[in-house]
Amino acid sequence: MVTLNINGEQYELDVPDEMPLLWAIRDVVGLKGTKFGCGIAQCGACTVHMDGTAIRSCTTPVSAAAGEITTIEAMEQDPVGKRVQQAWLDLGVAQCGYCQGGQIMNATSLLKQNSAPSKDEIINAMAGNLCRCGTYNRILAAIERAAGGEEQA
Repeated sequence: MVTLNINGEQYELDVPDEMPLLWAIRDVVGLKGTKFGCGIAQCGACTVHMDGTAIRSCTTPVSAAAGEITTIEAMEQDPVGKRVQQAWLDLGVAQCGYCQGGQIMNATSLLKQNSAPSKDEIINAMAGNLCRCGTYNRILAAIERAAGGEEQA
């Protein structure tokens, strides 16, 4: 039995300790916003927050998920996450949208750690999140907007 705190709710799950957090979130708890991408923590589609820090849920076993887990479903309740999501919408960042949950989670974590990142800091922080559609310029612009680096429309 594993106890997980996800989006402010406590879940008692009868799953193996080594089960990836991703599958516990998606298949057991039923929150489908966190996506499977590569399964080896290289693409970022599975990004969630643990105690505010971005982690890859596809390689994090539930036994290591001792903190507060936050998924994309809870970003609208987070002031920084809400600002990031609004910038995404304002700039039409998403194309296919598959990776965008992970992108938003990583961007939100970045802005919580550094509220005014430079362009290079954004690029470095987001380097581990892949977008098959290539919307990197819009992602960068949205993060700059959410950080206040560009006037709001």
